Amino acid sequence: MTQSIIATLIIVFTFLVTYQGEKDRWFKEEYLFWTDGILMRKEYIRLLSSGFLHSGWWHFGFNMFALFSFSYSLEYVFGMTNFALIYFASLIGGSLLALYFHRNHGDYKALGASGAVSGVVMASIVLFPEGEIGFILIPFGIKSWIFGTLYILISIFGIKTQAGNIGHDAHLGGAIIGTLMVCALRPELAIANWWIVLLILLPCAVFLCLVVKNPAVLFIDGYWGEEVHTIKTYKIPRKKKATLDELLDKISREGIDGLSAREKALLEEYQRDL
Repeated sequence: MTQSIIATLIIVFTFLVTYQGEKDRWFKEEYLFWTDGILMRKEYIRLLSSGFLHSGWWHFGFNMFALFSFSYSLEYVFGMTNFALIYFASLIGGSLLALYFHRNHGDYKALGASGAVSGVVMASIVLFPEGEIGFILIPFGIKSWIFGTLYILISIFGIKTQAGNIGHDAHLGGAIIGTLMVCALRPELAIANWWIVLLILLPCAVFLCLVVKNPAVLFIDGYWGEEVHTIKTYKIPRKKKATLDELLDKISREGIDGLSAREKALLEEYQRDL
């Protein structure tokens, strides 16, 4: 079976780093993604090094199998240098988006190559949107463009709902960069498949605009940036010191960690009342 040279080298190096991290807890802590480590200690290497660590061998195996499966066609089309550029740009792009979303969560930590692999998968989907993606133990495939669209939507809702112990933000950032890299490196291919580029990037752009405009979107269940008066349909008891408007304004300015314990409890009470 034909293999990607760059992907093979990445898999081998990732195996060695993951092995060291599984053997040495200090090593893993030193190089995983950690918000305070990056922003406060200026340890920018974590944006890159975290992509070579994994939380166990199942995590490593899943990511590397996905990389192996999608890598050859990309390396064939783009060449080894540009394929490596797509991989590492997607890895850093995923880390940067995660850093933006978790900039106020100093203790947030993450690891894994999922952002980089997402970029590779999405770049492949842009190139071959009418292809099929198969899954182990499932006797049928799914159209690449359908998988890509679902992947983006699942990542967005995963970020919104904070579902599971999964770095949906890194997935989304990697997918965006992988798509943009195809547009930059082979614009004629992106133009030919403009519709799948639009299907991928449009929901991402809308979601990111919502988050930038109103960070409270990330923290309030069922809230997508509507004006507060459209969702506040109840009378606030006098004993409550802050209104929902004031809490949302404070979250927009300072992030969720800017709320006091009492304000967080009050916010949860408002959510239950909505």
